[in-house]
Amino acid sequence: MYVSKQCFTSFNQSINSIDLPTKFTFPFYYEPHPLCLLATEQLQQHLTTQKQWQHDFGLVNVNDNSIGKMFGVLIVQDSNGNVGYLSAFSGKLANQNILPHFVPPVFDILSKECFFTNEQTHINNINAQILNKENNPEIEKLKNLLEILSIEAKHQISTLQDEIIIQRKKRKLLRDTFEKSVVSQNKAQENALLKEQLAKESIAEKNKLKALKLHFTNQTNGFSAPLKRLTDEVNELKNQRKILSAALQQKIFEQYRFLNSHGEEKSLQEIFISSKTQQPPAGAGECAAPKLLHYAFLSNMKPLAMAEFWWGASPKSEVRQHKNFYPSCLGKCKPILQHMLDSIEMDDNPLLINPAIGKKLGIIYQDEFIVVINKPAEFLSVPGKNITDSVYERMKAAFPSAEGPLIVHRLDMSTSGLMVIALTKDANKYLQRQFINRSVTKRYVALLDGILTEPQGAINLPLRGDLDDRPRQRVCYKYGKAAQTYWQVIEQQGTQTKVALTPKTGRTHQLRVHCAHILGLNTPIVGDDLYGKKSNRLHLHAQLLAFKHPGTHELMQFKAEAEF
Repeated sequence: MYVSKQCFTSFNQSINSIDLPTKFTFPFYYEPHPLCLLATEQLQQHLTTQKQWQHDFGLVNVNDNSIGKMFGVLIVQDSNGNVGYLSAFSGKLANQNILPHFVPPVFDILSKECFFTNEQTHINNINAQILNKENNPEIEKLKNLLEILSIEAKHQISTLQDEIIIQRKKRKLLRDTFEKSVVSQNKAQENALLKEQLAKESIAEKNKLKALKLHFTNQTNGFSAPLKRLTDEVNELKNQRKILSAALQQKIFEQYRFLNSHGEEKSLQEIFISSKTQQPPAGAGECAAPKLLHYAFLSNMKPLAMAEFWWGASPKSEVRQHKNFYPSCLGKCKPILQHMLDSIEMDDNPLLINPAIGKKLGIIYQDEFIVVINKPAEFLSVPGKNITDSVYERMKAAFPSAEGPLIVHRLDMSTSGLMVIALTKDANKYLQRQFINRSVTKRYVALLDGILTEPQGAINLPLRGDLDDRPRQRVCYKYGKAAQTYWQVIEQQGTQTKVALTPKTGRTHQLRVHCAHILGLNTPIVGDDLYGKKSNRLHLHAQLLAFKHPGTHELMQFKAEAEF
């Protein structure tokens, strides 16, 4: 790779008053270091004023061509002790991989010398052949003829079979009637002759049916054979394309080779071989973070801190807010960064620290069947992968004689508010049926980081998990599950809005996504560290919960006001 000193950018103001980081940024959950904030501000000013390339970020008018981008800054110290920063963008920018001011990609797939262009051209030619052969009118003609023939065959065969059944019944009736009248030797002979005649009629009908089926089979073969020849040609090309595409992808994976601080180099294939998928996902290695670190190691620069931010209009699937900082994604980046940051001392992973230490569950109602609690924010409902302390564990310890799974429903760890706990198996089943049938009333209160122009409304955005970046959720109309939320403004508080949220479904992060998404309220909840900006807490609270009591079957309603 060509290494240009132009990628190293000095700060345009003094940084003497800012202490250098003692540990590198934990890339999957962080608050930007002050130097990263300065670098980000400087880079954003460059994006606003530069004239060397053009890209529609959707900052003026959002249209179908608008594409927001993730950018990254890496604070580095060069071999002379100078501190500055490197800049990078994820994927392509202005339809290019290499632009002034930004570090180059680890592998430039758009280079004229790259094998990719020629091999992709060959695959594109095969695509054109497939399209041409699939559009052959003879294929559609043969398919239509086969469909018509199939309908006619079913009709004629079914009609003949019905006729055979009727004749079979008539023969049986005739045979039974004649046998009852047999009283002499002469009648017995007549009976034998009759049976022989009826058997011949039965055989003739079977042969007729067999001949009819053979007739349609031969006709079908007359159409299906040429159709098969045509479709086999298409399938052979598709198989050829599949083999070439897979080979090209593997070749590309081998070209993406990432350095770490030890000078060790690993390809994408080597990095992901031990992952769950064993294959790199699409776009792996094109994110800003791997580009930045690879360039730093290649240039003998020491990485000090890192931050990534979104610039431009939000995509319609993910939640991305202009200028907000985001951690590196888990699916594409985590395996790569684990290799690249090997042996580099990093900030502690805050996700491994139990946030429930010192917090208590407030019990607001209790009887022999249920307990209703007011869960604090940053408190797990059930044990997590790394932290077991949770509502479940606390309830199990407080009620050791309770039967069943205890937990009936959940709240996100960051969400505070009302939860009902079942103390018996029957109570759990009774309450769960109400949640499944959506007969439980739930109302939340949230503080939004912005002003809403309408007083109330409904949001319908289907959700599914982000496979590349769990636990985040995405809006997906193809694979997502239906999610519906009603909202109503309670009051405006300066530049923020307090709202009541009533979910009709209970999808993961439903309220958080529906508030933050561009097609929802486009206003994240205050303190939402996944879809907005981190604060002292997520300002989302389960305020009201109403259900039928599992013992008395009477409607019970509980309310707990939010502390924010």
